[in-house]
Amino acid sequence: MTPPSIFNDVLGPVMRGPSSSHSAASLRIGRLARDLMGGDVKEVMVEYDPNGALVTTHESQGSDLGLFGGLMGWQTDDERLPDFREEIEEAGIKVEIRYVSYGAEHPNTYKLTLRNRDEERTMQAISTGGGMIVVQKIEGAGVEIEGDYYETLVFLSDAGAADGLVGWLSSSFSFEEVQVRPGGKEMLIEIRSRSALDEELLAELRGNPAVSVVRVLHPVLPVLSRRDLSVPWLRCAEMESYRECRGGETGLGDLGAIYEGERGGISVEEVRERMGRLVETMEGSIQTGLQGTSFADRILPAQSPRFAERMKGGELVPGDVLNRMIMYVSSLMEVKSSMGVIVAAPTAGSCGALPGAVLGVADALGKSREERIEAMLAAGMIGVFIAAHSTFAAEEAGCMAECGSGAAMAAAGIVLLMEGSFEQQMGAASMALQNSLGMTCDTLANRVEAPCLGRNVTAASNALSSANMALADYQHLVPFDEVVDAMKQVGDLMPREICCTGLGGLAITPTSKAWEEQLARGCGTCGKVEVES
Repeated sequence: MTPPSIFNDVLGPVMRGPSSSHSAASLRIGRLARDLMGGDVKEVMVEYDPNGALVTTHESQGSDLGLFGGLMGWQTDDERLPDFREEIEEAGIKVEIRYVSYGAEHPNTYKLTLRNRDEERTMQAISTGGGMIVVQKIEGAGVEIEGDYYETLVFLSDAGAADGLVGWLSSSFSFEEVQVRPGGKEMLIEIRSRSALDEELLAELRGNPAVSVVRVLHPVLPVLSRRDLSVPWLRCAEMESYRECRGGETGLGDLGAIYEGERGGISVEEVRERMGRLVETMEGSIQTGLQGTSFADRILPAQSPRFAERMKGGELVPGDVLNRMIMYVSSLMEVKSSMGVIVAAPTAGSCGALPGAVLGVADALGKSREERIEAMLAAGMIGVFIAAHSTFAAEEAGCMAECGSGAAMAAAGIVLLMEGSFEQQMGAASMALQNSLGMTCDTLANRVEAPCLGRNVTAASNALSSANMALADYQHLVPFDEVVDAMKQVGDLMPREICCTGLGGLAITPTSKAWEEQLARGCGTCGKVEVES
């Protein structure tokens, strides 16, 4: 497994859509599928396995939106995404969606058959949470493409030429990896590189009589991988040992910058600059939401502007920091649900909790841009441990994976803003995640709005409470590594019906079903539903 990156796996992508594991991930899959066809896609058949999560969620949670956008070559924050159906029809791409049992082992599995006038290709990929993906098969050949390399695929008409071609490529050029991927309809050679292959080499490959087709799959992740990639730690205990060896003075934000710099092969200055841009995007999203948002296909109206008015008018229970956090969380969730631009932090479904909590505290305390960046780097480092040893995917571990992770990350960031110790930051993260184990993901009407809003607010409140307990030296008892392991175990034990499938919990209440019917009729925002008794 490739070590997680803060900017790939934890904070990001910058996106539009209701769900990162649906909208952003499927868009990335669609872009790779487009590249597989050399940019010429005329027909696509999408097959979803009924034993997974996508049969019940692909329309309402944005899988279709993202996939169609990716097939047209868009980015995850493209402003045309709300009009994806009209756009793909105008592009002349015919899409057929089928529900077929084919033994999918992952709940978010996409099986694609792509066609144009001259060829047909197949691809199978999964969404693993937070916008991350793995392409598992191309033309039946086993691969493991995560979108963090340039992937040059050489399909051979003469399988006997594979060894010679691989030997020549390996000895004459410096690539990250050159491998034969057997098992498909054609013999496939996969070339991984950190930059696009020279046009002369591509022309030479295409002119080889043993080669039928050459295709280049461009990276879809912001931080690329490399051969012999290593990171300084992947467990908290390892990070603590690293810190102690350097005198025990390095802060969690600094450790996040060091980790990401080594992971991405970039300087810590560039890490901080990238994080600064993400913080600015988060702050912009908050201000957009507070101005009021609207969107037809959603359940909840814009509620954060009214919250702001009543907070200012003294109509709420006093608590400036907490109330500011509630307002910010609500604002971010409303921007997401109106197809505005947000940062998946760590997911779109939990995009409110971490930024709302950390930036709410930062604004209340008048913290600088640099201090906000450090707090987000600390939060990102906590997220790396979760990404490495558990999951951000609600389809695998319920809302514990999304809002629970966001709460743990935010708790560490808040303690850093308060200039608490490293030990207090880790204790806050541990307590916040302990408080989140077992949270279900059972969205109303299959929209990522409710109870998502309340759970994001609860996660932010959990983060604040855990931060204050840690600052008062409450004992967290269980080391964060062990809490993450417990989170993974709990996720494995959770029934699929309450893990973002729409098959249990609040998702199957009469009110949820009534909302689903009303939205299907195009009767969206802010209305009331009639529930049959």
